[in-house]
Amino acid sequence: MSEDKKIKPEPKTAATPSQGAAETVAKDLYGNQSAGRRNGGRDGGRGPRRGGRDDRPKDDMEQRILEVARVTRVMAGGKRMNFRACVALGDRKGSVGIGLGKGADVTMAVNKAVNRAKKNMVSVPTVNETIPHAVLQKMGAARVMLKPAKKGRGVIAGGVTRVILELSGVKNITSKTLGSKNKINNARCTIEALKALRPAETKGK
Repeated sequence: MSEDKKIKPEPKTAATPSQGAAETVAKDLYGNQSAGRRNGGRDGGRGPRRGGRDDRPKDDMEQRILEVARVTRVMAGGKRMNFRACVALGDRKGSVGIGLGKGADVTMAVNKAVNRAKKNMVSVPTVNETIPHAVLQKMGAARVMLKPAKKGRGVIAGGVTRVILELSGVKNITSKTLGSKNKINNARCTIEALKALRPAETKGK
């Protein structure tokens, strides 16, 4: 019994240095990666990333990715794989837009989509945190219906329509998506419906 008691602590003392060394190595690796991320990838050994933080939307703009898909283009030498991204951009103060971009990786596609969304911003007129009147917009096979709602009702919508309405700053609205289930077509139809809105002063004219 005395010999067994002497043998038991030996594997513990032999295992503790290896575990401590593994933990220190892991901390060093994670520490280098986090430092590289904080410095924009310059100190992490990966080099500066293409399209880094300078390409992110400014002026309090919020972006939401609506869809990311992998597309294939058939060439004479074979197939070429690319990525397509659809991004919605808005400031929650009456401005919203969508953009579509393609690239060799997801980051490049998202950056292109954000730049195109900035150029296609739409101003949304609001009255008491809702839209001034109802509208039914049709674009191809997609149809979107928007109706004003009372204060406290909230955003009653689904899919990409809800994302676009939230980014536009409308807080009370009722909507219905009819026809197509394609996210990009529904997003474009929603933008066209917001374009069709007129301020309350010019509605009678």
